[in-house]
Amino acid sequence: HGPISSEVSESLVANQGDFLIRDSQSSPGDFVLTCHWEQKILHFLIRKTVVQSSETFTRVQFSLEHKTFDSVPALVHHHVGSNSALTRCSGAQIHRPANRSLPISFLEEAFCTTGGPQCHQKSEEEEERVQPNSPSFPQHKRTEEQNSTGKPYFSSPYNFIHDTQPMSKYGGGLLCIQFLVMAFLHAIVKTLSSPSKNPFSSQALSLSPSPDVSKCSVTTGPYSSPSIMLHRQYLRIPAMTQDSPPTSSKDGSAYTQPHPQTFVKRLQAMECSMSAGPRRLDDGNVFLPVVETVSSFKPSKYQSQLISRENKPLEVSILRRVKELLMEVDPRKAARHITKNDCMLARIMEGTLEMQKMMGVGSGMELLTLQHGQQLRRDLLERFHTMSITLAVDVLGCTGTNEERAALLHKVIQIAAELKTTMGNMFGFAAVMRALEMPQVSRLEQTWMALRRRHTEGAILYEKTLRPFLNSLNDGRESCPLSNTTFPHVLPLLNLLEKTSAMGEGMEPWESGEVNVDAVMFHLGAARTIAQLGGIYRSNAESKLQGFQEQSEIRELFLTDFQMRLLWGSKGAEENQTFRFSKFHQVLTTLSNRLEPPARQI
Repeated sequence: HGPISSEVSESLVANQGDFLIRDSQSSPGDFVLTCHWEQKILHFLIRKTVVQSSETFTRVQFSLEHKTFDSVPALVHHHVGSNSALTRCSGAQIHRPANRSLPISFLEEAFCTTGGPQCHQKSEEEEERVQPNSPSFPQHKRTEEQNSTGKPYFSSPYNFIHDTQPMSKYGGGLLCIQFLVMAFLHAIVKTLSSPSKNPFSSQALSLSPSPDVSKCSVTTGPYSSPSIMLHRQYLRIPAMTQDSPPTSSKDGSAYTQPHPQTFVKRLQAMECSMSAGPRRLDDGNVFLPVVETVSSFKPSKYQSQLISRENKPLEVSILRRVKELLMEVDPRKAARHITKNDCMLARIMEGTLEMQKMMGVGSGMELLTLQHGQQLRRDLLERFHTMSITLAVDVLGCTGTNEERAALLHKVIQIAAELKTTMGNMFGFAAVMRALEMPQVSRLEQTWMALRRRHTEGAILYEKTLRPFLNSLNDGRESCPLSNTTFPHVLPLLNLLEKTSAMGEGMEPWESGEVNVDAVMFHLGAARTIAQLGGIYRSNAESKLQGFQEQSEIRELFLTDFQMRLLWGSKGAEENQTFRFSKFHQVLTTLSNRLEPPARQI
């Protein structure tokens, strides 16, 4: 329930066995379990202990007495499911949670205005994390304190949702804005109807008509704050003005109920307001973003030096040339080509002002987290799976000796290491690693034995460093150093939002019982951070690629349009994505079984 006071929490647990979890006011960062038991309201501090699980990793455990748990939900599930007492001394039990009806951000905004020490501490920490180009920066806050009429807004939590407050604790920018606004309006009505809680009870208030708002993000500059933060300029819904003329109602209250269905009609108008291009609003400096519906890849129109205008899937001559280029290329040079293509597609680099206006945000990393960034997410997933399948085909299509395939495996491992360490491209690193982890490749026991025998250092690098690091990224146990990262690890977020049944095999880390919800929450929180750091990723990418000269054939080798033509031919490349991926996994299985036939089961 966020940083609500103990008095408020006590009013929410009205019946025997009711309970809730809230932030501790006396111990910032800790949680308190409030429950109703035997006509008493009890508050239990949930102790947090850091445990060294290995030489590298640590984990946090939570407890009320002696028994420890890996998460607060696990602690709650144990006590609710077993009907066990929270502590021996109290004998209290919990049965029914008091569900929260408002977003965490609203509760934080409302209760942090009381001036508690934890609120001041949090505000200072947030201010340290804010980027100078963000509207959350103090200088921007002062300049934005006036609206279009030059009159200052009230600095009250009931006026609007603060522009620097996230929509929820865990990457809530992906939540539905319409639901948030309706809940917010409901809270205003409830607050204003109570004289004891109404901060403006001595003044007459009225709800002024709200301007049309976009369902997508809007920006006032080339590098605005992430749109998962609610921006004051387009969420004045409604704006409460102090100079509004007093109004009266039949019951004598100062609050005027809005006309029925006006908000619904406004939302319907928003749905129809998206045009074919960026449209300037009345204030002259805000653009509605374009909702892209067409992929950036056009394999049918792609002209290649290695592929003719019309080609069949997996032509032997083209595969042979691709394998030769892959064996000849320097791993670091290959990693640079991959990184530049990745950053261009994700709009981390070379984003023009016009493109930023069309996106409605300043970086592709922010666009990934928004509703109208769906096409970009799909394009990145297309590139990820196409890249991994192409590299797997290069290995499986090598019909020579085991030593030749082992040498090719070693080159792919070297490219993955360069992407991780030198380039800081976690997206490309994950794509290359996926090729090595495909079951059709990992089952080639003789090839991997040849790798360990001929290229021992590469095998150790893969098994002891690269694969554990990727698993830690996926599980949410490790993150990348910001100073070295050009493309962060966004694959879990892409899979979480856009994954289809045809893409990949097996479960994602958060779909297993061992990781589960904690990993999902970590990746949603990471997405919120990634959206704010597009400028840093751009600077890192430009620094690492400074002076880099592309080679036409090597560049083409890692282009998605070329890979689509190579895998599916000039005609099949235009087929539905689901159809293409589902069919090609059968092809990979056939190639793998041809190299090393499966053992017969007796």
